[in-house]
Amino acid sequence: EYNPKRFAAVIMRIREPKTTALIFSSGKMVCTGAKSEDNARLAARKFARIIQKLDFPAQFKEFKIQNIVGSCDVKFPIRLELLAVRHASYCSYEPELFPGLIYRMIDPKVVLLIFVSGKIVLTGAKEKSHIHEAFRLIYETLQEYKNDPTAEDED
Repeated sequence: EYNPKRFAAVIMRIREPKTTALIFSSGKMVCTGAKSEDNARLAARKFARIIQKLDFPAQFKEFKIQNIVGSCDVKFPIRLELLAVRHASYCSYEPELFPGLIYRMIDPKVVLLIFVSGKIVLTGAKEKSHIHEAFRLIYETLQEYKNDPTAEDED
């Protein structure tokens, strides 16, 4: 796909590994959708090869992982209002605008979207280990904010 009025890059997709590439006139490429770091590298190589076959002088170089995303479910409801108040320096919660609480962890540097349902999206990590560490830390914290409907309200 290429519609320069809408977006300044060619959008290319491949089926295996199922990924999308944004290819810019500068020669830079952003590859998204891979389920692993190895698949991201493989997909980027495949996109470079396709571009070479179209007679562009493409080279595969300077590959780096910029953003790793993970998601999970803690399997219990979370009291987001209380979490937002007690962790105000890390949180942004405006349920009228977006249903999730945005939690900006400093170390590791990961942003978490936390939903009342217990579902969590972790993003912004440069390494897979940062996703795991961020989840370990937030899980401990979230235990304190379990929404137990049978418990007395302590607010």
